[in-house]
Amino acid sequence: MKESLSVIWLDEVDSTNSEALAAADGSDGMSVVAAVRQISGRGRRGSRWLSSPGMNLTFSLVVRYGRNGVPAIAARDQFAISEAASLAVADYLAGNGIEAKVKWPNDIYVNDRKICGILIENSLSGSSVSRSVIGIGLDVNQKDFPPEIPNPTSMSLLTGNEYDLRAELPRLLENLCASLRRLGTQHEEFCGRLYLKDVISEYSDLTCGGLSFRGRIRGVSPVGMLLIEKEEGELKEFAFNEIKYVIQT
Repeated sequence: MKESLSVIWLDEVDSTNSEALAAADGSDGMSVVAAVRQISGRGRRGSRWLSSPGMNLTFSLVVRYGRNGVPAIAARDQFAISEAASLAVADYLAGNGIEAKVKWPNDIYVNDRKICGILIENSLSGSSVSRSVIGIGLDVNQKDFPPEIPNPTSMSLLTGNEYDLRAELPRLLENLCASLRRLGTQHEEFCGRLYLKDVISEYSDLTCGGLSFRGRIRGVSPVGMLLIEKEEGELKEFAFNEIKYVIQT
């Protein structure tokens, strides 16, 4: 895989994921689209990604598997893509003196505050993943956030530095490329860097009408299920739409 990817910078887009896919049509290579302003950024569970124009990194990378140094991957193993992307962002932040954890499945937290969200959209061909668009929104220079975001932070708030977004994006892409080359080998590392791992915390079980319970995250299954040991000792698996963290603000 090329270490230096060409990046298409756009002043304003609805969604970098959609723009990156459009830019990738007809090409066998990798495509990166970054936006100064993203007006309809998407998160998981249909949530919106809110970002002040020109303050943060909002971009999407299109990856094709089995090419450009990226291993082929079976559809059943696609959670490894989330692992690779999450660890890449955490490693990039570590290079800037910021210790981050992965809030399952693929948000990035520093202490109890969210600094990055990742949205991955996969395309399947038979039993394999043929292509992914990996959308990343990383809070970099923003210091003031709207009240509907309950627990945000940014690189600038954490370090006191201001960052040149166009200089930082290649550094983050380098981490992402290196992590994707190791696709499928990072499960133990991912589990070891989980937010709230082995810490008694409160959760909402959406399979039981939102019933609250306390437990410890013990890891993640190979297919991406969150493993939580309840206080009474029961170990239970949860899919993404079956559980919510109760974040202390």
